[in-house]
Amino acid sequence: MMNKKVAVLSGDGIGSEVMKQALRVLKKIEKNFGHHFECIEKNVGGAAIDASGEPLPKDTLEVCEQSDAILFGSVGGPKWDHLPHEKRPEVGALLPLRKHFDLFANLRPAGVTKPLRHFSPLKNEIIGDGFEYIVVRELTGDIYFGKKSGDDETFGADEMKYTRPEIERIARVAFQTARNRRKKVTSVDKANVLSTSRFWRKVVQEVHTQEFSDIALEHLYIDNATMQVLTKPHEFDVILTGNLFGDILSDESAQISGSIGMQGSASINTDGFGLYEPMGGSAPDIAGKDKANPIAQIICVAMMLETSFGLMEEGVSIRKAITSTLNDMYRTGDIFSEGMKKVGTQEMGDAIWSRL
Repeated sequence: MMNKKVAVLSGDGIGSEVMKQALRVLKKIEKNFGHHFECIEKNVGGAAIDASGEPLPKDTLEVCEQSDAILFGSVGGPKWDHLPHEKRPEVGALLPLRKHFDLFANLRPAGVTKPLRHFSPLKNEIIGDGFEYIVVRELTGDIYFGKKSGDDETFGADEMKYTRPEIERIARVAFQTARNRRKKVTSVDKANVLSTSRFWRKVVQEVHTQEFSDIALEHLYIDNATMQVLTKPHEFDVILTGNLFGDILSDESAQISGSIGMQGSASINTDGFGLYEPMGGSAPDIAGKDKANPIAQIICVAMMLETSFGLMEEGVSIRKAITSTLNDMYRTGDIFSEGMKKVGTQEMGDAIWSRL
């Protein structure tokens, strides 16, 4: 039996609707496996701004500090677009949480299952019976956090920089992830042009040789990798890369899945503490209409159980319930086509819940 405390930050738009279904699944896991998960709900993002004037209130942060993981919804929307950049929900809530908890490793699963392959832009002969891989993206370094300079008239510059400890720790996450999968890591860089990438490749190779020689390692340039993802996705297991290239590859990978409403993600630190969020946005246009796909948020629960809590069987049971539901042709609007059973947020949650 495991006792864990979870901070639940539903956020804005469809956040509360899909989070409700995710928490139902978590409670079912609690009952089926004899665990106890204390879930504490707090405002974040636009909802927090409306309630207290801040996108990340002090009491919300304190609950996160006292918890073992964070289940995060989606934040933002046109209602708050007029606010100063640093006060907007996306900037003032999510980025400070990543920084505060040093959530340096972003894990983004990607792939296409056979029941959903007609929604992917890839050809059926490329998809086959489906494929799945995961992008491990370094999240707190690289050009996004490097020194900025420029005069707004004649030049602008951003420093691309990585230190040895930053590369070593993200490499270890990738290799450890591969050990629980198909034991292959593809490290993506631009070592033929960038000195940062040459250093990245050198350090990744050293970590592999010294600690993970049982895992297969290959290196690809970013331009080649973006092409290979589209033509040979079955070749990938774990993709390891820096912040900039990871941003590109994870978004490309989400697009080929066919629906961003199916994609969850995890951002973790060295202690295994994680923030788990769906990759889609708050979708204010369909909020409150029982139209949102809850699967991404439910997958976040599975990822939390597996990654932060080490509960692999419990996570797999959720994934199997989702697959069974899709095989039985249940579809929300974003993945619906003729001949299938169109359902809303609640009914999709019911279908997954009943199959656990």
